[in-house]
Amino acid sequence: MLDQGNTAFVLIMAALVLFMTPGLAFFYGGLVKAKSVISMMMMSFGAIALVGVLWVLYGYAIAFANHGEGTNVAGIVGFFSIDWNQIGLGQAFEEAKASTINAAYPSMAFVGFQATFAIITVALISGAIADRAKFGAWMIFAGVWVTVVYFPVASWVFNLTSGMFATWGVIDFAGGTAVHINAGAAGLALALVLGKRVGFAKGAHKPHNPPFVLLGAAILWFGWFGFNAGSEGAADGIASLAWVNTLAAPAAAILGWLLIEKLKDGKATSVGAASGAVAGLVAITPACAALTPGWGILLGFLAGVVCCFAIDWKYRLGFDDSLDVVGVHLVGGIFGTLYLGIFADTTGLIYSGSFAQLGKQAVAAGVVLVYSFVLAFVIGFAIEKTIGFRVKTEDEVAGIDTAVHGEEGYVLYEESDKTPVSVR
Repeated sequence: MLDQGNTAFVLIMAALVLFMTPGLAFFYGGLVKAKSVISMMMMSFGAIALVGVLWVLYGYAIAFANHGEGTNVAGIVGFFSIDWNQIGLGQAFEEAKASTINAAYPSMAFVGFQATFAIITVALISGAIADRAKFGAWMIFAGVWVTVVYFPVASWVFNLTSGMFATWGVIDFAGGTAVHINAGAAGLALALVLGKRVGFAKGAHKPHNPPFVLLGAAILWFGWFGFNAGSEGAADGIASLAWVNTLAAPAAAILGWLLIEKLKDGKATSVGAASGAVAGLVAITPACAALTPGWGILLGFLAGVVCCFAIDWKYRLGFDDSLDVVGVHLVGGIFGTLYLGIFADTTGLIYSGSFAQLGKQAVAAGVVLVYSFVLAFVIGFAIEKTIGFRVKTEDEVAGIDTAVHGEEGYVLYEESDKTPVSVR
């Protein structure tokens, strides 16, 4: 039953999704100050390193533990379980060595694909605490949070056999709840724990490198085709639908975001275009396989509009979500998840005449938001009160890259004497 075409498809899609995290590093890196770019990018690469190891050791065993006859699974069905046979991927390893595999692709291919989701979800959170977080504290937070929050939530959404949301009939094809609402809620919690940056005010912290932002957005969009289409696990019609929606929705979101920018501020910016694309990608993630392309375009356009307004909430409400993880990922994830309750093919309100799907979507979004926020706040608060999560004020002002990593993102040389001059 092994299909080499589908196996290749899943492995290639996994590589695309992994490439998204370096893309995120460029996207976030361009948005911060020049003296914070290394710190910002290192938090993404730290997520790759740590989460990649934890996923192999026990993450997959938690996220995809299935209760049933002949299994060695312990825990609460649908909420938090662990399959002891998959610790260190022992069972997947034995299957990979087998001469025959009774599936379209080896489970080890799926292990790799889902690992990349865990990695980028953790990396997304870092945008909320840019310019002021210790790298060591971030790594501790990442390891604890991914274990007690992401791995169980991934099971609720992606474990189609026994996951809580999957068995309820919640529609979340590629992770609107597990990835974006999850990361956005955690980002909000950490922003509250760490407090505001020095000099926090609207317009005070401008992106130091918009070309980096555009490059990062382009890489993210490229990898997102793997994120969404790859979630089908087969090169078929549903994957094709997801691919087209992943093109159309963010394209429409750019138009929506730029329109609001022009009306609000008089100018359509490159950073706005990049942010709009990401907002559309976030919103279409749960919905890419359940919407017609027309409804996908509408979702993208509205997400661009809504998220463009949402990023200003931090100034009105007084929390410093540095790179708009809340405004884009939390708000965009909620919007896309709820949109399915109305427009999802067959089960949405306009097709079924029932609010049942909308209710399911709302409950799933609310549960993940509260669960992630509460635990992220507790973990972050504990770290801050013990080893300290935030850098010293003088280090933040002088340059977090030098203080934390002993490096600077840019060093120019005077042509006259080749004397290095740091770029601030």
